[in-house]
Amino acid sequence: MGQEIHIREAFPEEDSRIAEHFYQMWLDNHVPSDSIESDWLDITLQFIERARKERSYKAFVAEVDSRAIASASCQLFAGLYPHILKQESRNYGYIWGVYVEPPHRRQGLAKKLTLFAIDHLKSLNCTRVILHASPSGKPVYSSLGFSESNEMRFNLV
Repeated sequence: MGQEIHIREAFPEEDSRIAEHFYQMWLDNHVPSDSIESDWLDITLQFIERARKERSYKAFVAEVDSRAIASASCQLFAGLYPHILKQESRNYGYIWGVYVEPPHRRQGLAKKLTLFAIDHLKSLNCTRVILHASPSGKPVYSSLGFSESNEMRFNLV
């Protein structure tokens, strides 16, 4: 019964599928659907289009029978403050939207997709990779050598 899973770079025609995975990722992380913008698909597609043009965006998918069952996106990190450091000191990549459909979890797909994203970011001469992990994703990223960062949070509500 073992279906063959193939991992490859996503085609732009698959952006909607990647957006669906991104939406489902939030739902799976217990974000209520009424907290998500109703035009989430358009917002995500516009973001991807802009990131592809300006931030060297790429996505990768795992597919079974020509259907994407998992995906991960990556791009150059836009930054949170002015870029005064030289690029060779601080050229960060960002991985986001790593998602595996429930029936295909626990097969190492998130790990494999993340490695494809890391390779792309290495090809862009990134000096560090950043991502924000869900509780279920932390063990995956820790196993790849990611360390917890110095990001601190303060809830206002």
